Amino acid sequence: MKKSFARTAALAALALVAACATPSQRGTEVTRFHLGQAIPAQAINVEPADPERADSLEFRQYAAIVAQQLATIGFTETSLEEAEMIAVMNVERGTRAEVARRSPFTIGIGGGSFGRRTGVGVGTSFGVGGSRGGEVDVTELSVALKRRSEGTIVWEGTATRATEPGAESPATIVEMLAAALFQGFPGESGRTITVE
Repeated sequence: MKKSFARTAALAALALVAACATPSQRGTEVTRFHLGQAIPAQAINVEPADPERADSLEFRQYAAIVAQQLATIGFTETSLEEAEMIAVMNVERGTRAEVARRSPFTIGIGGGSFGRRTGVGVGTSFGVGGSRGGEVDVTELSVALKRRSEGTIVWEGTATRATEPGAESPATIVEMLAAALFQGFPGESGRTITVE
């Protein structure tokens, strides 16, 4: 309940920032949760939150980006059968309100869950503030690391970035989100930071 309230408050704060800042001023908002225990680098496999998206070209492109970032902190990508650690990944695009509403992740260790919605989702973008000049595209990357043998989530995080429509390719934005999400891994649990 407390963590759910904290996430709601954080999203409300982000929405407030969205109303009074341009996308270039915002950077990437990152929130991470973990159990406060060491997470040793090991063999890992990247999977979509929605198994039905596993063979999509879009998921594969984003999974490669996430795997590359995990490699920078010592993890080694391998097959699902050989990996004890699984990185469950989800990407959502749309407006800030839509992304918050559709995300299958509930941030907060102990309350983390994965829905059977979209592993890689695309939403429509429309004006924020009622005018075309106020349009803001929002992309959210969520990743949870869990032990395959027991299904225990040991780390989870979400990175969100607002950009001007068409300013950058989706893959470029996901690269920025993944770099911000794993910067200083595992990061401070329960704190939302801005990564420029």
